[in-house]
Amino acid sequence: MAGPLTGVRIIEMGGIGPGPFAGMMLADHGAEVIRVDRPGTPHDPWDPLLRSRTSVVLNLKSPDDVATLRALCKTADGLIEGYRPGVMERLGLGPDVLLADNPKLVYGRMTGWGQTGPWSAAAGHDINYIALSGVLGMVGVAGQKPVVPLNLAGDFGGGGMMLAFAMVSAILAARGGGEGQVIDCAMTDGSALLSAMMWGFRAQGSWHEAHGTNLLDGGAPYYDSYETADGRAMAIGAIEPQFYALLRKVTGTEGDPLFDEQEDRTLWPRQKEALAAIFRTRTRDEWAEAFGISDACAAPILSMSEAIEHPQNRARETFIAVGGHVQPAPAPRYSKTPCDAPQMPAQPGSDTDAVRATAGRAA
Repeated sequence: MAGPLTGVRIIEMGGIGPGPFAGMMLADHGAEVIRVDRPGTPHDPWDPLLRSRTSVVLNLKSPDDVATLRALCKTADGLIEGYRPGVMERLGLGPDVLLADNPKLVYGRMTGWGQTGPWSAAAGHDINYIALSGVLGMVGVAGQKPVVPLNLAGDFGGGGMMLAFAMVSAILAARGGGEGQVIDCAMTDGSALLSAMMWGFRAQGSWHEAHGTNLLDGGAPYYDSYETADGRAMAIGAIEPQFYALLRKVTGTEGDPLFDEQEDRTLWPRQKEALAAIFRTRTRDEWAEAFGISDACAAPILSMSEAIEHPQNRARETFIAVGGHVQPAPAPRYSKTPCDAPQMPAQPGSDTDAVRATAGRAA
């Protein structure tokens, strides 16, 4: 794989969710990622999180296969694993062992709660981690329960992407003359970090904990979604005064004194009610045409199928087909070290003999 991480070798312990996302990020950007699968791991050719890897099947209850993994880690820049704390140690593959074998190794540990703390050994999923970090409590409609933001904030933003960033950072440090180290990447910590701006608002006294009462949580009438006549919706984000003026022009509210005071929060409920009625007078596509490509910060809310076909996404090839399956393309883009097109997920174990050979452990 081509990209800025060409020449970096990562060993990825097979798992689900954030670990594979980190592996995908590293592989997308040119790293050689060797995925260690368990015997009997099913083949998922449709899963973008597994693309662009080689795969070796190892039985980590076998001393010979444990020795193979240790040999592989001696050749690697980093390892990523997503087991509960203590599992790798019980397998004889903890960081003390692997860093003794390879002092430059970056040992990335991906968990929900982290390696320490009273909850560290408990099970959980994205929804639990972002609940404890306060993120889930920030997302919701006024007067209603929190809205689950898929598993974007915990698994992927606060987990996998944080781990990928940390791996690259620590590998740079090791290659710059430093030593290998252990990365404790917790989705609770990472999702909390994603909400840093809101903590800044809180410190300023401008964040209110009730849902739908803030600038960016649907409280502001100029930053929200609105249902249209056909049951679809438009997204409006006209925060700046000049953009707000364009919103008023297109919606026909530029002469309505109700909208003269953009930041008067006492008027927000009435402004939202009026805008909701206005947006219900046309279909989504009619509104999209009315706004056009402008600084009014308005966009149609698209389904997955529609997003694939949108001219902006088509122009940038935001979505690509890999093995006949549409999925997001690698991002971001590089001017000097462009990334290769992703490859189909490997059949588990398809590269076992070749990978063992590179570690001096011929079958």
